[in-house]
Amino acid sequence: MNITTDDSLKLENQLCFPLYACSKEIIKMYKPFLDKLDLTYTQYITMIVLWEKKSQSVKELGEVLYLDSGTLTPVLKKLESKGYLTRQRSLTDERSLVVTITEKGEALKEDARFIPQNVAKCIPLSKEEEAKLYYLLYKILNSIE
Repeated sequence: MNITTDDSLKLENQLCFPLYACSKEIIKMYKPFLDKLDLTYTQYITMIVLWEKKSQSVKELGEVLYLDSGTLTPVLKKLESKGYLTRQRSLTDERSLVVTITEKGEALKEDARFIPQNVAKCIPLSKEEEAKLYYLLYKILNSIE
């Protein structure tokens, strides 16, 4: 009997695994900084979008963050309960829910400014390597869409 091994099923040959593991470990690096702000990583990236855009439909927010409404809705409800955003039906399309940052949410931005630099100190990449990785990851994301 001729038994062959299928190297494609080895963990070391899975591109998805180091992406998954790195993502998980990097998000862990954020935790001590986000704990000070009483935010989860998903709440933090949601606030990042709102700090830039100020107001977004839930659908647009989900697309930007690659989150489905089942994941995003509890995040938005929690942020709303903290006073960082409001959720209201669109005036032009009642089916659409619009999320808008509040003054309190805007003020949180000051406390969060230090987070990207502190996390970057924990990741041993040069600026060139960061740029290349960023490019490659978005190349993958864009090809999946």
